[in-house]
Amino acid sequence: MNSKTSLPRIGEGIVMDIGTGDGRYVSAAARADPNKFFIGIDANVKPLEKPSMRATRKPNKGGLPNAMFVQAAVEFLPEEFAGVADEIHIHFPWGSLLKAVATGDGVILNSLRGIAAENCLLEIVIGVDSERDATELSRLDVPILSDGYFRNTLASRYNAAGFETVDIRQLSRDEWSKIETSWARKLSSGSTRLVTMLVFRAN
Repeated sequence: MNSKTSLPRIGEGIVMDIGTGDGRYVSAAARADPNKFFIGIDANVKPLEKPSMRATRKPNKGGLPNAMFVQAAVEFLPEEFAGVADEIHIHFPWGSLLKAVATGDGVILNSLRGIAAENCLLEIVIGVDSERDATELSRLDVPILSDGYFRNTLASRYNAAGFETVDIRQLSRDEWSKIETSWARKLSSGSTRLVTMLVFRAN
């Protein structure tokens, strides 16, 4: 979890997972694709401890030489990450991270653009239930997340920060429930949850 660890350029590039939590997505993706280097980033160090320890084991004991985990807040990412990410993923953000990506916070978008390599793909998956999550969304001052809001208001803020829009669409339950994150598994019981995927490319 040391941010000073060197970043190898292997295979097809570097993939960063922001708000990685327990690192399920990074661990599964690194195991499935040894030609990419995966970095899980989270402001909370506690959930990173176990996946970080597992990743440093010898490969024959389940280790992942193409994965690492770093404690860092998205607005204060290590300077070593500048311009190196070929893919950035933010899956089911919550709390302050949800507010940042769902409102297009300028500081956070500039931070994401700062770690993005040329043509880097930024994929964000936001899942909310307007009824179950009403209290938290109100506390965070997150607006109603309609399709029109995503395509017009929010997309324009990402465009202004240096990310061109590639795709914005609602995911079916079958699609989003297969995303390898603990949050996806926990949220899969919500029948009214609206899950939207936003994809941008650094320009």
